[in-house]
Amino acid sequence: MVTLFRHRLTYVALLFAGLVCLSLLSLMPRNALAADPDPALGTVTDLLGRKVKVHLPVRRVILGEGRQLYLVAALDTQNPIERIVGWRKDLIQSDPDTYGAYLRKFPDIAKIPTFGGFEDGTFDIEQAISQRPDVIILNIEAQHATEDARYIEKLDALGIPVVYVDFRNNPMQNTEPTMRLFGQLFGKEARAEAFIDFRNQQIHRVTDVIKAHHPSRPSVFIERIGGYTDDCCLSFGNENFGLFVDMAGGNNIARSIIPTTFGQLNPEQVIVANPAHVVVTSANWEAFSPGGHWVAVGPAADMTQARHKLAWYTQRPAYAGIKAQDDQAFHAIWHQFYNSPYQFVAIQQLAKWFHPTLFADLDPDSSFRELHERFLPVPYEPGYFVSLRKTEAKP
Repeated sequence: MVTLFRHRLTYVALLFAGLVCLSLLSLMPRNALAADPDPALGTVTDLLGRKVKVHLPVRRVILGEGRQLYLVAALDTQNPIERIVGWRKDLIQSDPDTYGAYLRKFPDIAKIPTFGGFEDGTFDIEQAISQRPDVIILNIEAQHATEDARYIEKLDALGIPVVYVDFRNNPMQNTEPTMRLFGQLFGKEARAEAFIDFRNQQIHRVTDVIKAHHPSRPSVFIERIGGYTDDCCLSFGNENFGLFVDMAGGNNIARSIIPTTFGQLNPEQVIVANPAHVVVTSANWEAFSPGGHWVAVGPAADMTQARHKLAWYTQRPAYAGIKAQDDQAFHAIWHQFYNSPYQFVAIQQLAKWFHPTLFADLDPDSSFRELHERFLPVPYEPGYFVSLRKTEAKP
């Protein structure tokens, strides 16, 4: 009973503190979008099917993951940080090169308050309340943590709605509705639809060709987060990059082994499967693994250095004697394609690696450049993929 009483006191104190913060901060000017109409209460449906009441368009947003900027920047292209009043620091740590590109053009991005994650219990709810957000946007994997800590009820009591989105767990199913949800929240529905149309056109440049020609499918192993950890062999099941492989005309060897989006094979399983291609998803992870074996693909990456670091993977015991060794069919690709609306670039590049003749005229760099020119505020800088293969491998 004492413990329960203390919990209730804590909740009441938090509620009172939040109400005081909101009362005081209501006297301050809102940050923004003077040209927008006054927000009206509306209802949106998030990626968990929850009906959530939100004042639309939102003007003050907390991003539960900083990498949601990948889409926000395509909607608020003139000033992608104008609505963001707080975010998780994952973009700064997991994708420092993209963060640096935005920092150079929008120096005030460095002033955005950073938060811990709901999933690891480091989210500061009082700090969030002080920012007076109109909405908090979370990835669906935060659901269990938010429910366990009763964050939704606490925030709802203060009039702060929470919506869930997904680019990661089921991206080919959930990216479009996530983009539409952002468009609805930001009052940028037409912009979101234009981006969706462009993305779909780019995906069909691969899938239509695969459907028409029915090429032989090479076996492929995706090594997930290469260099982030020394573990082997993290991979994807039949979603995310695992599904990208299928769409690009490959055969993901982990498909029948990993029942969910993410999982792990042991080295013997990889050797027995004998993949013709090894694709390492990697990035600049100096913040997590200083000097590690990660391949720093991403904007403006040094391709000579990236190729040198990729060569290390050919010596992993899991790849001893496999077919990919014969053709040096080892490739590295930007890991963040797995968690963004930019997946079409990965699908195009995978298709070129698996079927170089069939997709000889397809240029993923050009496709990604067009996306930047049409939708994003920062210039395109190539460097998102690299390969050791110098000759065309047989399927």
